[in-house]
Amino acid sequence: MLSSKKHTCTLLLAVPVLATLLLAASAGLAYPPAVGIVGPARNCLDCHVSNGPWTEEAKVIVDLLDKDTGKSLKQPDGTFLIEAKRNQTKTLVTVLGWPKEDHAPVPYRTGWVYVDPTTLETAALSKFAPGWEVNLPMACRLVGDTAKGFETANVTALPMTVRPTDAAREAEVELQVLLTKGESVKGNAKEGMLGNYFLRKIRLRVVD
Repeated sequence: MLSSKKHTCTLLLAVPVLATLLLAASAGLAYPPAVGIVGPARNCLDCHVSNGPWTEEAKVIVDLLDKDTGKSLKQPDGTFLIEAKRNQTKTLVTVLGWPKEDHAPVPYRTGWVYVDPTTLETAALSKFAPGWEVNLPMACRLVGDTAKGFETANVTALPMTVRPTDAAREAEVELQVLLTKGESVKGNAKEGMLGNYFLRKIRLRVVD
């Protein structure tokens, strides 16, 4: 009888442990994969290739919106301008995608990163502009979001909040983008996945 109770207790203890292991395994296999620039890499093309069907710059959707107003921050020269008051937060929305009516296949996911090229050679953990805090400078997201003004496109749309600290100065960062479909071969990201690379310049301005 004592042996039976012991076995029952062992079984009851094993159930939550097994559930935890299953959840951990699911989390390990869950989407999204990691995104970022590591080591001496200059941009996404150090690891990936731009070999997909989404090649036309005139068609690709790369936009940055003010979340409060919904207005694009795109300037006449094609760059984007983020203006923020010192020590105050400003939330933006990164919108990426491709027109629905185009003959090209629908991108499956988009990956992107905001990076200040001057930080790539440094030991700084953040590759965003020095003195600017940011909560989501990189992401990988399945296409299928909705965004006002982009109803005729297959897009991803995700907020990002920035805050210029006392140390912040005017700066320029790059928005590096990959539209992708398929899966990369483990250990060789240049094989298996179709993708196209796009680059946009973002100017950061502190309003005192």
